[in-house]
Amino acid sequence: MDALIIGSGIAGMACAVRLARHGIHVTLISPSLSEHSESVMAAGGINAMLTENDEGDSVESHVQDTLKGGSYIGGEEAVRGLCGHGEEIIRFLESIGTVFSVDGEGRPSRRAFGGQSHKRTYYCGASTGKQIVSALVMETRRFEAAGMITRRLKYSFHSGLIKDGICYGALLFNLERSRLEAFFSDFTVIATGGQNALFGKTTGSTMCDGYAAGRLFMQGADLKNLEFIQYHPTTLETPQKKMLISEAVRGEGGRLFYLENGERVYFMEDKYGEKGNLMTRDIVSREIYGCGKDVFLDISFLDGQTIDERLPEVRDLCMKYRGIDIKKEPIPVTPSVHFFMGGLAVHLNHETSILNLFAVGECASMYHGANRLGGNSLLSAMYSGFVAADEISGRYSHRKYPDFSTYMENERKILNKDYDSRSSFPVFYIRDLLSVTMNDDLGIVRDEKNLKKGRKKTDYYLSVADKLRYDRSVSQYTNYSLKAMLTLAGATLKAAEERRESRGAHYRSDYNETKDEYAYATLVSYINGDYSVRLDRENIYES
Repeated sequence: MDALIIGSGIAGMACAVRLARHGIHVTLISPSLSEHSESVMAAGGINAMLTENDEGDSVESHVQDTLKGGSYIGGEEAVRGLCGHGEEIIRFLESIGTVFSVDGEGRPSRRAFGGQSHKRTYYCGASTGKQIVSALVMETRRFEAAGMITRRLKYSFHSGLIKDGICYGALLFNLERSRLEAFFSDFTVIATGGQNALFGKTTGSTMCDGYAAGRLFMQGADLKNLEFIQYHPTTLETPQKKMLISEAVRGEGGRLFYLENGERVYFMEDKYGEKGNLMTRDIVSREIYGCGKDVFLDISFLDGQTIDERLPEVRDLCMKYRGIDIKKEPIPVTPSVHFFMGGLAVHLNHETSILNLFAVGECASMYHGANRLGGNSLLSAMYSGFVAADEISGRYSHRKYPDFSTYMENERKILNKDYDSRSSFPVFYIRDLLSVTMNDDLGIVRDEKNLKKGRKKTDYYLSVADKLRYDRSVSQYTNYSLKAMLTLAGATLKAAEERRESRGAHYRSDYNETKDEYAYATLVSYINGDYSVRLDRENIYES
């Protein structure tokens, strides 16, 4: 029995290592090294309830914080599994070499994160994701040496090998040879991250473009909760991207303010009290957006040694990209698209609506409901990888694969089609227009007028996708991915339009109340080239 994993960030590697420990061979696919994955950008920490946590903290408290933060549309059974395995995951990470920060007595340090009733975020300075990736890379290499994991770099996902609702592997694009190759497998796991490229400049990597989710959606996989897009309230604007100013800064006491008549106004504290700076990310982002002023985050009142020990990465990036000394001056911050609660719909075992096709990490929608708590992303990346691996290890191998030769030949013809046309617009022009559309019409605050306008634009972009001038200076895969990305964007706008309420990260100025009738996940199916949107009232996907 074997498994094919597409994506080698934390979720993909966690799944690969767990499968290898179960004695199952894994082929691990990615366009580049794990060290280049978006996972290394996760800064602040990983949530867990450990025996050494504060008195009064408990797994149940973590569960309730997570459900409340997600506006109660995250599946309770799934959330209990996630929170209940926190200590196991921390101990595993320590066992493979993750170096967590410790206090003066050598105990793991914790910091406060937004929306949590207790300090339960364990961290490695402000580079927790990088440390976890490094440890998982070494563990993955150990299984590579033992012949249980085979890495294949310079490959990107093209499509699933799917017949009659069953997945038999994937068709991959070889980036070095510019050709499609079939990889058959008993089980296929998608771990391709979120949909950053739909929005252009975000806190994440544009290598996470949403193509895999969009293409599998077009092949029959359900999508879920696409309208819930988390804006991180504190990012630093640079010409290249939005640099994340970790929630760790506010967890260490950082204060948000704006200036009025030359005086500082600590607006979050004024409105929400002492813990105002640590409200959930959706609330903080909307408050910053709504104040209509330049907002700053100040940590300069901490002594320099504490900043050097606990926030060195934030200190360095502010100096490197904007010349800001955070020991002496505040950081100008602005909200930015950061995390996608929505993605491929999965069951409790992380299997999608297509048999033998699994999804883990950010590309799968499961635990976070309408809004993710800071620190739960790394926990869910690890846990989802473990859950999928444990499910796969209990399955039987089918070993009989249908004939996909005709399908593969047709896909090769489409990919190699001569796209020379009279159009003066290259693919990347439309991709740039798409990011403008998504930011303008699906922002922090939404309304029906803009959502319909955004849908009209994406429909137009789709109508001309086959008539564009393809850029021969980039890979065929980059050109080809446009249609699935546009389809995913259209589905996201449609889901946001259909949810006529405000909940978590989805805020409608024309429907600004939370309604009981919408207390369910949103499911989207692709039927005859159109989007079918419904609420998951039967809790098909435990939400």
